[in-house]
Amino acid sequence: MKKQRVRYQRIFLCLLSISVFAPIILVSIKLSNFSSSSGDKEFVGDLPGIKFKTDNPKLNVVQQDLGEGLKEPVLVVYKDDDSINSLVDSNVIERKVSETDYDVKGGNQLIQMKNVSAPSERKEQLQQPTEKREEVMKPLPRRGTDEKVKEGKDQVIRAKAYLTFAPPGSNSHLVKELKLRIKELERSLGDATKDADLPRSALQRMKSMEATLGKASRVYHECSSMTTKLRAMTYNTEEQVRAQKNQAVYLVELASRTTPKGLHCLSMRLTDSYFSLQPEKREFPNQHKLNDPDLYHYVVFSDNILASAVVVNSTVFSSSEKEKLVFHVVSDAVNLPAIRMWFLLNPPGEATINIQSIEDFEWLATMYGSALNMQNSRDRRYSSPLNHLRFYLPEMFPGLNKVVLLDHDVVVQRDLKGLWQVDMKGKVNGAVETCREGETSFRRMNMLINFSDPTVAERFDPEACTWAFGMNVFDLRKWRRKDLTAVYTKYLEMGMKRELWKGGTLPLGLVTFYNQTVALDRRWHILGLGYESGLGRGEIERGAVIHYDGVMKPWLEIGIGKYKGYWNRYVKYDHPYLQQCNIHE
Repeated sequence: MKKQRVRYQRIFLCLLSISVFAPIILVSIKLSNFSSSSGDKEFVGDLPGIKFKTDNPKLNVVQQDLGEGLKEPVLVVYKDDDSINSLVDSNVIERKVSETDYDVKGGNQLIQMKNVSAPSERKEQLQQPTEKREEVMKPLPRRGTDEKVKEGKDQVIRAKAYLTFAPPGSNSHLVKELKLRIKELERSLGDATKDADLPRSALQRMKSMEATLGKASRVYHECSSMTTKLRAMTYNTEEQVRAQKNQAVYLVELASRTTPKGLHCLSMRLTDSYFSLQPEKREFPNQHKLNDPDLYHYVVFSDNILASAVVVNSTVFSSSEKEKLVFHVVSDAVNLPAIRMWFLLNPPGEATINIQSIEDFEWLATMYGSALNMQNSRDRRYSSPLNHLRFYLPEMFPGLNKVVLLDHDVVVQRDLKGLWQVDMKGKVNGAVETCREGETSFRRMNMLINFSDPTVAERFDPEACTWAFGMNVFDLRKWRRKDLTAVYTKYLEMGMKRELWKGGTLPLGLVTFYNQTVALDRRWHILGLGYESGLGRGEIERGAVIHYDGVMKPWLEIGIGKYKGYWNRYVKYDHPYLQQCNIHE
């Protein structure tokens, strides 16, 4: 019995020694083999992507937030060798991935690995140059989300709703805790709009707030009361948002109709200087070119000094034949002296310019005065006679055959002489179309014209393509032959009797030049710089004419900042008059 017990002890000790020393020996052998196979001690190549388990433990939100300031984990690239399988343990890989495979929603980076290739494939890869087997793992870009910001704001709203259920003057432990959590969380959220803007403490405070809200939900368990309270809060908030939007729209409209103080100052100084000139010095040179039909004639209707100056300056600068340019600028009696004085002080080089007033066309008041005064819109942009003079171009310039109309809120970036070679195909108006769905300038006929009226419905097609005013080529000979000015007058009178179209000149232009418009290449006229902030730089710079249509004009404070540079480059901000009136870029 004793001998048998001793023998069992020896067997046990042998097995114990084998279980202890055998793994050490095996690992030593494997390591020596690995070292010999990589004698240069350089770990090259990429670690083929191994399919990991999908249930890897991920860092919680708080840990991710606290780790934002840490450096990214170093990516180790191993040599693609058969012996690598004996070194890499699946558990170790899973642990490494849990440290590097961060949650994308939390703003951290994700390092991906390729699948392990077959042994035959690995041998082929070993024969390739080292440079081709090296691969840099590119992290995915950070995503700017606002999920946590929204969640924190929702928690604050819920907490305030629970506070309303407490009796007046209550100072219970739960009330104190809710007030404290609200104060802490509001301070952490601040003005943050994205999760990346949140401080490290915000997520921990949101977690504490959620625990406090859980306590409150157990104390105030009447869900119907909570629902009613939140519904009332939502309604009040929506009403406040609606009122704020209406006020914002009104203020923008008001700002668009108001003349900036600097422009008013400039007009007064130029007017004073103009009337101090001798009459013979108020004339422009080269007036014999005004009726030459072989030259390039541009018409601008404007009561804005800087706006008309930018149109002229940009057109001259972009032209290759400056001596052939003739500008006809028409203004009102109030602004005429200031605009004339500006161009007397700043002549457009070799180009010819003439500044006229509406009053200079005496026949206009007698023949069409009633039509010009029939507009009843409160917005002077729509009711101003300057806006409707475009429908009288053949009568205003009887000696010309073709003109290009430029609105005073455009900038010319390319030579426009090609417009005189456009095939008009027997039509009167050449314009860029605005009937492509999905574009910012998209308009339908029924958006501007009332097709519920039977007279309108039988004369016009609601699916007809629309086009834009602002840069238009007009064949005045065809216009006179078809007497389109009389057509405009007839439709203007019809619109005054009943509401057939919206205010402004565009709806009247659509009906006046119906079936009389030829489409121009879209690059001639880029729209939307006065209301759309999403236009691409490439699209803008490819345009021959860019148009600040809308209320956000570049000379106003409400203008879209990133588009102002295209306009500012043609303004002489170093001019003494602009300096004296505090007009700066």
